[in-house]
Amino acid sequence: MSIDLARGAIVCIAGATASGKTALALHLARNIEADLISVDSGQVYRGMDVGSAKPDDTVLAEVPHQLINVRDIDSPYSAADFARDARTLVFRSLEAGRTPILVGGTMFYFHALLKGLPKLPPADPELRAELEGATKRRGLEYLHNQLLALDTVAGERINPNDSQRIIRAIEINVLTGRRVSEQEAAIGLIHEGVAALKLAVNIPDRRHLHQRLAERLSAMLDQGFVEEVRSLRQRYPQARGTAAMRSVGYQQIWTHLEGQTSETQMRADILTANRRLAKRQLTWIRNESGFVWVDATHDGFEKMLLNYVSSWIAAKR
Repeated sequence: MSIDLARGAIVCIAGATASGKTALALHLARNIEADLISVDSGQVYRGMDVGSAKPDDTVLAEVPHQLINVRDIDSPYSAADFARDARTLVFRSLEAGRTPILVGGTMFYFHALLKGLPKLPPADPELRAELEGATKRRGLEYLHNQLLALDTVAGERINPNDSQRIIRAIEINVLTGRRVSEQEAAIGLIHEGVAALKLAVNIPDRRHLHQRLAERLSAMLDQGFVEEVRSLRQRYPQARGTAAMRSVGYQQIWTHLEGQTSETQMRADILTANRRLAKRQLTWIRNESGFVWVDATHDGFEKMLLNYVSSWIAAKR
């Protein structure tokens, strides 16, 4: 690399869903020399627009975002893919004398980029078959509880409905005798000398956050969320089990379109899933070191953050 990594500086904006991360990132990008990089496992997929809260074409034309619309939903995009692609974009931005701003709610993507991914053992066919059998016999909730008993941190971070990641986490624990967080990791940006300002956008009052979640869901449904899933379901009829369709909202609407739930139940299920997602995101951030918590309900917080971020960047150059 031609840049001095020790002087590289990036800004990371994380937080619970619907907390105002994107609005803050846009405010910063409009006022400093910056490049936005999306850290969202839904926004990487083409066609997942309304439900992933993807910025619209007008916003993207004004403030381009990287790592949006890079895959079709039947082509999985992993944390390793993200870490590789985002790293390239970060260095490209730094070489141009700009500040990369990474914004999103997929916490494992942040971890993969900043700290590197653990060097994990290959899958064990016999153990995996045993775990998949236990899931069929006793249910996914049972398996998730087993993971919580083995590895509380991994269990709290993984979606209780994500069977693949639950099975993989248990497999890692059993095969190595160590928790997922204790596995040796590859080198991430922080270990390469890049300074990261990590901002956690927060809504301190949980009731207020839940209200925002409900309001955003209503807006998404008005904007055609159900129609979006219907279209994806027609184009990719076998995609229900893909990583993309495990995203909150898409899974519940797909179930509704198959006639398994009413519209009222669908809405309630999405709200419940969003609340659980927000809780997992906040738990992840609390378990990570170095985050600066920002109250998004404070008057003028965006202006205050602009001053803070600008001063921080200047001090790193």
